[in-house]
Amino acid sequence: MSNPYETTYQESINNPEEFWGKAAEDCYWLKKWDKVLDDTKKPFYRWFTGGEMNTCYNALDCHVDVEGRGDRTALIYDSPVTNTVARYTYAELRDEVALFAGGLSRLGATKGDRIIIYMPMIPEAVIAMLACARIGAIHSVVFGGFAAKELATRIDDARPKIIVSASCGIEVKKIIPYKPLLDAAIDIASSKPEKCVIFQRTQLTAQLTKDRDIDWGDLMKESSPAACVPVLATDPLYILYTSGTTGQPKGVVRDNGGHMVALKWSMKAIYDIDKDDVWWSASDVGWVVGHSYIVYAPLFKGCTTVIFEGKPVGTPDAGVFWRIIAQHKVKCMFTAPTAYRAIKREDPRGEMIKQHDLSHFKILFLAGERSDPATVQWSEHNLGVPVIDHWWQTETGWAIAANCMGLKPFPVKYGSPTKAVPGWDVQVLDLDNQKLPAGEIGALSVALPLPPGALVTLWENDDRFIEAYLREFPGYYKTADAGMIDDEGYIYVMSRTDDIINVAGHRLSTGGMEEVLAAHPDVAEAAVLGVHDALKGQIPVGFLVLNSGVTRDHDEIIKEVIAMVRNQIGPVAAFKSAAVVKRLPKTRSGKILRGIIQKMADNQEYNMPATIDDPVILDEIGEALEGLGLAKARS
Repeated sequence: MSNPYETTYQESINNPEEFWGKAAEDCYWLKKWDKVLDDTKKPFYRWFTGGEMNTCYNALDCHVDVEGRGDRTALIYDSPVTNTVARYTYAELRDEVALFAGGLSRLGATKGDRIIIYMPMIPEAVIAMLACARIGAIHSVVFGGFAAKELATRIDDARPKIIVSASCGIEVKKIIPYKPLLDAAIDIASSKPEKCVIFQRTQLTAQLTKDRDIDWGDLMKESSPAACVPVLATDPLYILYTSGTTGQPKGVVRDNGGHMVALKWSMKAIYDIDKDDVWWSASDVGWVVGHSYIVYAPLFKGCTTVIFEGKPVGTPDAGVFWRIIAQHKVKCMFTAPTAYRAIKREDPRGEMIKQHDLSHFKILFLAGERSDPATVQWSEHNLGVPVIDHWWQTETGWAIAANCMGLKPFPVKYGSPTKAVPGWDVQVLDLDNQKLPAGEIGALSVALPLPPGALVTLWENDDRFIEAYLREFPGYYKTADAGMIDDEGYIYVMSRTDDIINVAGHRLSTGGMEEVLAAHPDVAEAAVLGVHDALKGQIPVGFLVLNSGVTRDHDEIIKEVIAMVRNQIGPVAAFKSAAVVKRLPKTRSGKILRGIIQKMADNQEYNMPATIDDPVILDEIGEALEGLGLAKARS
């Protein structure tokens, strides 16, 4: 008997037009496509050319008007930082979105105009995104609280007609005023928006700029609901900026049709989610996970999605995830491994988990960075559910590799996100663009064409799209991740390609060493990076964050982890240096800033990244580097 995954995967690779055409039949179209896959302008492949539809209609209206499920809860807003829980049915959310869409139209926004959304994790952020989609405007969500300079670069690139923002965000107990940041960004930017819509939160009232700023509430009172505007499947839905090596962010462009088809299909195939389920993606709408799996995919599917304004620890404690899962009867959760490492550090024995009824909870999904086996095993042990690591990127929009729980799941192999998801032809290549055999580390790449839902280009920069993703490995998309595929088809994402270090001629993965360090019982999380060494070229250096309550001598723990690396990877790793730190420098989305630490260690200049969650952490890292006898560069 054939395996459902294997059958589905082979169909998607051998006959992608038939496969995705069938998936598209599950969506609502105003006009059927002329061609499922248009390859007439390689490498700019397009899906469902000639088709007409509306993303907002497929996320909201169809459930109300066609399927008769308007009273089904679409969105649960849970904000422990404001002590608020609010629910919106599909009908209620549709009405709010239609009214705000009417407001945007009243301000002059039309199909193809760009609208920047700079908001905290509140329902109005979701409403604004869907309202843009409703009238065919292109939204570009910028993480709330981003520095003015970084917001200004996005304003200049997207040239928005309107910016939608809020008076403030809330970080644990600290109020972050957004309006001064927005005003400063507009002052810096060459391109000026015509209007700004400001949602006034009760925690802080912003001063509005005369003739430019409009109060959200006033706009809603003065507007009429807007109908869904037909768009082409190939029209842009949104621009999402991701960091670029030049310092100029890259505007990833997602289309309407392919995005809708792929994301709706993924909810059942990958996550095993049905219409009556409650789904929670603990991310932010400023990141790709928030776009794909807080807003669009769950609403396409017709299930309930949770939007969470808080932190895994500190709002109020390390038990907030379990409270939300129990209270809202969440079936599946998706978050970054760093969130669970933070919880594990505060509650290493999982005592807070036992205080809640998690009987409705069936699967935990992790993504965003490497899911170290120690964190996966801790979660499995304490939650008693499958813990599924999966791999994807801002550019891909959805999972490249995963254990597809809606097909036939495979046994978990720790350190692997399992196999390529249907639609993704993943290969391991050497520097000569040749496929490598099973078990050999190389550049993880995806054969073209990419499946629906992946980026189609960079905003107004086709040349940079080709240079950044397609030129190095002709015929493939460069993921910039290094790894291997074993003889059973399991993919291992070892590290970014620039995190493969060369120690005396031996290519070694820092990710593999991190897995060893994280397995130590006293270690909550770890980072390993390669620093320059005159003799060996590079040597690995480790940084350890210990579990809460660990009082053992740090030098003893360091000796133990060094011995573990020697035993499990071998003396060839030359792992002899490590330091204990209180925290690791991370982006707001939870990714460890290994490149910054490496530049500090190699005495190179670096720019303070706009996405860093707390710049003060770098001072502690610098002190640790000095303690190890390594240099510390200044930003």
